[in-house]
Amino acid sequence: MRAWVAIGVTSLTASFSLAADLPERDLIDLPRPATHATFPEPDLAEVLLGQKLFYDPVLSGNKTIACATCHHPSLGTSDGMSLSIGDGGIGLGPARQLRDGETVTARIPRNAPALWNLGARDVTVMFHDGRVATDPAAPFGFQMPPDRPLPGPVDSVLAAQAMLPVLSAAEMAGQADENPVADAVAKSDPFAAWALLAARVAAIPEYRQRFTALNGTGTITMPDIANAIAAFIAYEFRAVNSPFDRYLAGDNTAMSAQAQQGMALFYGQAGCSGCHSGLLQSDQDFHAIGTPQIGPGKGGEVPYGDTGRHLVTGALVDFYRFRTPSLRNVTQTAPYGHAGAFSTLTHMLLHHMGPIDSLMTYDRAQARLHPLPLNDFAALDDEVELLDIAAANELPGIDLEEAEMRAILAFLDALTDEASLHGRLGVPDSVPSGLAIDQP
Repeated sequence: MRAWVAIGVTSLTASFSLAADLPERDLIDLPRPATHATFPEPDLAEVLLGQKLFYDPVLSGNKTIACATCHHPSLGTSDGMSLSIGDGGIGLGPARQLRDGETVTARIPRNAPALWNLGARDVTVMFHDGRVATDPAAPFGFQMPPDRPLPGPVDSVLAAQAMLPVLSAAEMAGQADENPVADAVAKSDPFAAWALLAARVAAIPEYRQRFTALNGTGTITMPDIANAIAAFIAYEFRAVNSPFDRYLAGDNTAMSAQAQQGMALFYGQAGCSGCHSGLLQSDQDFHAIGTPQIGPGKGGEVPYGDTGRHLVTGALVDFYRFRTPSLRNVTQTAPYGHAGAFSTLTHMLLHHMGPIDSLMTYDRAQARLHPLPLNDFAALDDEVELLDIAAANELPGIDLEEAEMRAILAFLDALTDEASLHGRLGVPDSVPSGLAIDQP
């Protein structure tokens, strides 16, 4: 795959003009509106239990970080950074810093994805590389990484996903010799790590009582914990009442004229819906679009690279492909890209207009990174790696006038459900472990 030949850096473009009249909805292939029926019927007792677990640091090896630390509602259910500091840090988002005496040898290698609508029935793929996915042929119905097989059945692909961050040394588990969970992870024994975490939860009377009321057995396993967290995420982080949803439901006044023009471009000549299709503006497929690689990477032919979906499938066609994200509440979830390379939606749109030019002239000041003595731009300094990313690009550029860009950005803003941003339950005042929780 290493590219040793020069390639052009100017994208093919197509141009068109912004129509003066409002688009006819019948002439545009639009999705159905998102509603609460898009999601499974919640068990509110499980949702309330999951809320506590989501914010409780008891599920991290060193009891210092919770799911909410990198997926906080005050930061759009992400953390506002290109790449996060996980274990070893204190605080939220841009204010996060290293704990006294801690050192971090690497950032978490990919951008913390937002959680909006991940509990929808239509969602079948998790993570930027899709390493967790619905698969009827897989054990318990979900594809997992080979070294992280499910220990038992779970209720959803979202619950299967929730099994994994607790096993990541950089995210929640911590480093070997720091705690028994991290030691089990270092020994490649996920079952032992999960069992240790489940035992921790079971040792807390309130959790034990809640699980007993829920399942009637009194037993607590990591799949039980993951199911509760997934139930909470599915209930709490729903964006189903945006101006676009109201427009789709028949209210022609729900979106501004500019947003409607942007919608016509998005679902028409601009071609955005070729990938951002369906109910939640994602085809749940994988595409190479030439986004800059920053940070430590996940691997490839160089250690600081990240070949994305290829790391899961091994297929040459999947080099540098990443999952199409949903665009619900997208204005709230910067930075953008698998490594969070773009700090604004405008810059992300500009990248789509000319991906090769954007990659080759990337402004590193776009990256939102905590100040650490790390080489975050090794991939961009490697000319061969940079050319490989460019060679894999499959996104054609498109020439937009300024008015057209503004219209598309107005439409993307119309995908924001303002009420959802506050959460349906919010951040609890405390958690059963008694540990400190992250507050905005």
